[in-house]
Amino acid sequence: MSFNGSALPENLVPDDASPEWMSKADNAWQLTAATLVGLQSVPGLVILYGSIVKKKWAVNSAFMALYAFAAVLVCWVGWGYQMSFGKKMIHFWGRPDVSLDENFLLSRAFAGYLPNATMVYFQFVFAAITLILIAGALLGRMNFHAWMLFVPLWMTFSYTIGAYSIWCPEGWLAKLGIIDYSGGFVIHLSSGVAGFTAAYWVGPRATKDRERFPPNNILLMLAGAGLLWMGWTGFNGGDPYNAGIDASLAVLNTHVCTATSLLTWLILDILFFGKPSVIGATQGMITGLVCITPAAGVVQGWAAILMGMMSGSIPWYTMMVLHKKIPMLKRVDDTMAVFHTHAVAGSLGGILAGFFANPKLNRIFYLVDDWEHYIGLAYGFQSNRASAGFRQMGVQLLGISFVIALNIFTTSVICVLIRIVVPLRLTDEELQTGDDAIHGEEAYALWGDGEKYESRINSAYGAEDFPPAVSKGELEMA
Repeated sequence: MSFNGSALPENLVPDDASPEWMSKADNAWQLTAATLVGLQSVPGLVILYGSIVKKKWAVNSAFMALYAFAAVLVCWVGWGYQMSFGKKMIHFWGRPDVSLDENFLLSRAFAGYLPNATMVYFQFVFAAITLILIAGALLGRMNFHAWMLFVPLWMTFSYTIGAYSIWCPEGWLAKLGIIDYSGGFVIHLSSGVAGFTAAYWVGPRATKDRERFPPNNILLMLAGAGLLWMGWTGFNGGDPYNAGIDASLAVLNTHVCTATSLLTWLILDILFFGKPSVIGATQGMITGLVCITPAAGVVQGWAAILMGMMSGSIPWYTMMVLHKKIPMLKRVDDTMAVFHTHAVAGSLGGILAGFFANPKLNRIFYLVDDWEHYIGLAYGFQSNRASAGFRQMGVQLLGISFVIALNIFTTSVICVLIRIVVPLRLTDEELQTGDDAIHGEEAYALWGDGEKYESRINSAYGAEDFPPAVSKGELEMA
């Protein structure tokens, strides 16, 4: 092995392509983690949305996700990143500016041993998936043109405020010491509240769709869910901004909590409904992923197990029991139950982070001089610092309240403004037809090579719900 007079291996000697402040290992992992998160959206949620809905909505649902991913990126480099992590404009918002200049992109980021180009890319995939999660509450009836307007507006006037307040070092909640390891507040609570609020303004699906909305392909749904689960390795493993021990702990805790949550949800389904539901297990998987996100690298493994048990049971209870009893929840048509899987599970994770956060792990993650004020209530009692623990819990609750209020207000204003320009909801004729009326395309050809099969059924049910019977003779010929 050769050395260049500096006692460093040749491949580690700084040069123009590898500045002395940059870690090649950290940069490589950060780009990998960002790509894993991107794959959660494209193709992960594109597949999941396209398969979990009724057949006539497959193209529209998948395309809402794909469009959001592309639109957010253009807005992100145009002004969104700087509003979320750039120079301070006001105490909860950054100053709009582009993130395309070579001098900026190749200089050191605000955190880690990374260039700004890597940080812009990493933070983009988080912003994109937030909008795609909101889409889950609106599937099966939102006007696509209204969605095209909603995405850039919400990213600009809601996401950037939450991200700056909680994640930017200059944000007011960040300075108070809020613990949101990887987006329980910024992404999941925001998307859950915003999705539910937008669903209120858009209105419900067609009555027939709301009463019966079977997945068109459960196996593809599981493929999308699998990409979502495994992509969370980058979602939580990338947030220390380095390839260190805290990233390893965050990844393991993520999968432990998720598996526990899935099994808890599954057991509850069997006990109360008698059957192990695949869709239910997928919901339990999602609530586990969401719940551990704000705490992934700052809690111990046993806490991840407990969090999984609670994320598999509390959102299950709100979805299966409370949803049927609370008039507002019954009234709003939240297609993918985003309120329960993201708003409830995200709030739960934020509260549990304030309870289980380990001071030693906080020190490793935050790497700041005043790390001692990051302490979970449980460890506050253990170390005779209960007041510090209660303070941390108060900050967590303040963060939840802020995110809820912010997203109810901004989402409502955005929806009201958009409906002045275009209708938020599709027409009754478009709701009856689905993809073909909206896009002129359909997900499945039912006859021959792309030819449509004209059903002769004339009944109260569509052919997609009850396919025509095949005679014994036709079956033998086939």
